[in-house]
Amino acid sequence: MAAAAEERLLSEGEGGAMGSARLSPPPAPQPQAAPAPLEQPPQSNTLVGLPIVAIESILGFLSYDETSQLRLVCKRMDLVCQRMLNQGFLKVERYHNLCQKQVKAQLPRRESERRNHSLARHADILAAVETRLSLLNMTFMKYVDSNLCCFIPGKVIDEIYRVLRYVNSTRAPQRAHEVLQELRDISSMAMEYFDEKIVPILKRKLPGSDVSGRLIGAAPELGFTLLVKQRCTARFGLHVTERSSIRVLALCHTEVLDLFVF
Repeated sequence: MAAAAEERLLSEGEGGAMGSARLSPPPAPQPQAAPAPLEQPPQSNTLVGLPIVAIESILGFLSYDETSQLRLVCKRMDLVCQRMLNQGFLKVERYHNLCQKQVKAQLPRRESERRNHSLARHADILAAVETRLSLLNMTFMKYVDSNLCCFIPGKVIDEIYRVLRYVNSTRAPQRAHEVLQELRDISSMAMEYFDEKIVPILKRKLPGSDVSGRLIGAAPELGFTLLVKQRCTARFGLHVTERSSIRVLALCHTEVLDLFVF
């Protein structure tokens, strides 16, 4: 009788929910949702966000040429690379002074005996590198000290290091003009490009200069250059170009032949 009553309720639609709950199987467990992917690291966790000391330590494994190319990444990387390039030029100058001091300490004091010494070619190469460093110093460091630019040609620093390491590791090096051919080429191109394309822009930023880039109260450059040219021609009997005459006069106290190769 109870079974007949329950069947009647189901047929009339009453208690359908309860009956279906009793008769339907338990729901299958829902699979857990996959964990959300990790968020992107903040900007401070990138290479540029590291302290300057850490960035310099990482970039120290690169060549100076590669460091100069990284200046295009961003402003912060540009500042770090400029600092490393400036320090690199000063370091290679100190390294050259150390190498030259070691070689000179082993050479005889008499100039006539040095030509036949086993370190004669070493001394010639180091003397030529010294002249090249002086030219680079006069070309770039004036504007570097004024915080207008950095020592731009990192490849020149790499080449100077290559020459110095070659001199230190070789007992019988090649002649100076053979060892320094690449250094002369790239350094001359770097100085010419800097003088022609970059210096006119930087001169306008120098303190105390007018719109044309000439220092206020200074004598016209043309007259001074011609005077220097005349003195160099009278002393050495060499034809000096307008652009290189000031450099020659500043270094005319040296007796290195490489001085006159621009």
